[in-house]
Amino acid sequence: MGTNVATLPAHMDRRAFCVHACQVASLGTLASALTACGGNGATSPSDVPQLTTVSGQASGNSVLVTVDATSPLAATGGAALVQSSRGSFLVIRAATDTFNAMTSVCTHEQCTITGFSNQTFQCPCHGSKFNATGGVVNGPASNPLTRFATSFSNSVLTITT
Repeated sequence: MGTNVATLPAHMDRRAFCVHACQVASLGTLASALTACGGNGATSPSDVPQLTTVSGQASGNSVLVTVDATSPLAATGGAALVQSSRGSFLVIRAATDTFNAMTSVCTHEQCTITGFSNQTFQCPCHGSKFNATGGVVNGPASNPLTRFATSFSNSVLTITT
């Protein structure tokens, strides 16, 4: 069961061979893990347009957002990343008086979702995509985003947390 050192290249002993073999195996495992984490590879997260960030005002168990003519939420289909002391939310205007609000935290690795294109939110870390109601379009995320109730009156959007 002994290894004949004479069969190894002259410049490599048994210990050096084992060290190099382990390094090669480790690199192969790391490459597989990185590839698996990248989603479907269709779009690089950096290629996705970034959401406009707007401020929300915390009030009790709600976040209030003014939606005026200059807001990215002024028109149907508009979306924004709302930041407040109660957290960050992805918001999309689904219809004249209907908004969808979801957590901005990706369910895969808890990165903040900042991309939005073709009515789809995209995580910048690993490329998970979510539709306008928070459902998973494609992974690596497998769980939908948490949704929050909304109401809209007098140009103020209320997100109930």
